[in-house]
Amino acid sequence: MMRASPEPGKPVRGRFRWLICALLFSATVINYLDRQAIGILKPVLAKTWHWSDVDYAWIVVSFQAAYACGEALSGPFIESVGIKGAYAIALVLWSLATIGHAPVASVLGFCLARFALGIGESANWPAAVRVVTEWFPQRERSVSIGLFNAGSNVGSIVGPVLIPWLALEFGWRAAFVTLGALGFIWLLLWLMLYQSPRQSHWLGSDERAYILEGVGGNGQRRLPWRRVIRYPETWAYIMSGVLTAPVWWFYLFWLPDFYGREFGLNFREFGAPLAVIYAVAAFGSIGGGALSAGLLRRRWSVNGARKAAALVCACCALPVMFATRTHHVWLATTFFALAAAANQGWSSTMFTVVSDMFPKRAVASVVGVGGMLASVSAVGFSHLVGHVLQNTGLYDVILMACGAAYLIAFVAFHLLVPQIRPVEIDHA
Repeated sequence: MMRASPEPGKPVRGRFRWLICALLFSATVINYLDRQAIGILKPVLAKTWHWSDVDYAWIVVSFQAAYACGEALSGPFIESVGIKGAYAIALVLWSLATIGHAPVASVLGFCLARFALGIGESANWPAAVRVVTEWFPQRERSVSIGLFNAGSNVGSIVGPVLIPWLALEFGWRAAFVTLGALGFIWLLLWLMLYQSPRQSHWLGSDERAYILEGVGGNGQRRLPWRRVIRYPETWAYIMSGVLTAPVWWFYLFWLPDFYGREFGLNFREFGAPLAVIYAVAAFGSIGGGALSAGLLRRRWSVNGARKAAALVCACCALPVMFATRTHHVWLATTFFALAAAANQGWSSTMFTVVSDMFPKRAVASVVGVGGMLASVSAVGFSHLVGHVLQNTGLYDVILMACGAAYLIAFVAFHLLVPQIRPVEIDHA
């Protein structure tokens, strides 16, 4: 018989759930190393293969379009296959796709490799949020989501140092092969360690009782994305992603070009500013989750805590509008770092809000359909960026849109969801 849940305020023996969070974190690090390699290697690849801004935009769009398609299917796929198998399959696919960049020699070849990468990587966030919903009580979710989401920033910090070194020492093809191989190391740990909390033999009885009491047993009936789009809460999450996700994609794929175009930094020189930007962003990811968790501990409502955290992040994104108006590389870097931290705090908060509003069996589907439409929006934005730069060579208008996006998204979310509360799911 399962032991009773520990008394409130009493320390819980066992921390295995945080090892699961560490696995999600490391998968996200690998995910970002793989996806950002094309942006970091762009100066070398563009020179080698004579890419224009529009050529590069097509390569970026190929990834984003595949990501959108994958996110549309990731929720149902995860629920049908099971989280353990689905995450493993996704890891294998995106790791093989990363390795598949090595033999290509044309814009079309890179587009195909990026498309395969996008399909595989699209499952990471829906799967990871689904795992958090299963393994962490509500009061710990914003912190755990912030922690694994910080993996994107750690990957982005390590990438500008590791990827140029691999390319300079062994060639750009070897860089892709090495990055792809990392995924198979993670896969062994995942297969060895992961089971559901009810089945895991790694859990002690106290920790198991704490987890199961905290996550509850409701909402087990599968809710595919075709059903979750009936709810305004789903559309609120969708709107937040449609408005803000293109901004993060822009930072990831175009910042190396920004530093080359605006400040004349070369392949070896832009690594330090990028590492600073994503190091600060990592604190934003954790800080965004910790802010709302701290407010909850101070007896704020879930609605007040989550929205206060989101509003702080939206305001912190505004100064990036001035990045093109300074001639000092580190002042521009400060603006981008604050904006990147704001984005990560925002996304951590929004992922947590999904788990606040929806039963756990619906979480992957809501995150998946929201991510799909956000990626569609990012496709259009990337095309726009490529054509604006090809025609004008200026980033001013682009950064104005990036800075304003989060405040607009906050207003839209608040209008659609005046109060964050659990959704009453009909069973029709």
